[in-house]
Amino acid sequence: MIKDANSTAYRAARLSVAPMMDWTDRHCRYLHRLLSRDTLLYTEMVTAPALVRGGALHLLDHDPSEHPVALQLGGSDPKELAQAARLGADAGYDEINLNVGCPSDRVQSGAFGAVLMQQPGLVADCVDAMRAACDVEVTVKCRIGVDDQIPEEVLPEFLARIVGAGCTRVTVHARKAWLQGLSPKENRDIPPLDYGLVHEMKGLFPNLHISVNGGITSVDQALGFLEGGLDGVMVGRSAYHAPTDILATADRRIFGGDRDSSAEEAVEGMLPYIEAHLTQGGRLGQITRHMLGLFAGRPGARQWRRILSEGAHKPGAGPELVEHALAEVTAAQELAAAG
Repeated sequence: MIKDANSTAYRAARLSVAPMMDWTDRHCRYLHRLLSRDTLLYTEMVTAPALVRGGALHLLDHDPSEHPVALQLGGSDPKELAQAARLGADAGYDEINLNVGCPSDRVQSGAFGAVLMQQPGLVADCVDAMRAACDVEVTVKCRIGVDDQIPEEVLPEFLARIVGAGCTRVTVHARKAWLQGLSPKENRDIPPLDYGLVHEMKGLFPNLHISVNGGITSVDQALGFLEGGLDGVMVGRSAYHAPTDILATADRRIFGGDRDSSAEEAVEGMLPYIEAHLTQGGRLGQITRHMLGLFAGRPGARQWRRILSEGAHKPGAGPELVEHALAEVTAAQELAAAG
């Protein structure tokens, strides 16, 4: 069984885009793959009950071009997670990831996500069951602790338990999660980052592939973590709001490739995808909402966002709107270059 360092996902995990609810859907991932061939992409969290009890197998839909791509599962019942992991593997995902980091009330009420940091034994049982059920790598994404836990005490114990269950790769969001008193949004910003603790964990678990997540906003910063001894870096909101800044140079700078991509190339690559989506009854805005940040910080960015935001939801909107927006960007850049 493929469990570890031979897997495509393991190699790609040097840089990954975080699973983000309502953001990293299949359209977003298709766009990100056009910008980077090598970066590991994650789905939004899919709950095991939705797949196993609800039969919502459409949640596993993805385009073959998205690979390497990982499915993130939420749940806390080992048998149910095992069934869901098998479904994910059968659907072709390169990795199955267990969410032990989401602090939302809805997730807590389902007894999974960050609340599972309080039950490392149960998480180990889940990992063991998932690994036994499928032939792809099973990984964990966690926090450094929750509420009044002392991260320096609980995180080593947590990692030891999941390593004992056969987990060879973990992503650590370097913040605590406060299950009471902070909203999910506040939990992404307010608890202080402790990157040093993540580095300490690499020293304690040298054979465990450890990626760091939280507060990372540039490729330079990602390279700093990699050069400092960590195995991987996961970028969240910055990869969504300014995807070109994070992903266009990643294949060369992070993975040693020979070329960069560009926002313009990504837009051109999205046009046939958009056409196919519309032919199947989809709406333009379902795709273009993920494209708004492509030109962030560049001349024409405001026009790009305005044209897509105002026009994508109008009846009959199609690829020509995107082409018009791109032409406006090109004109703005030429004007800026002329000085």
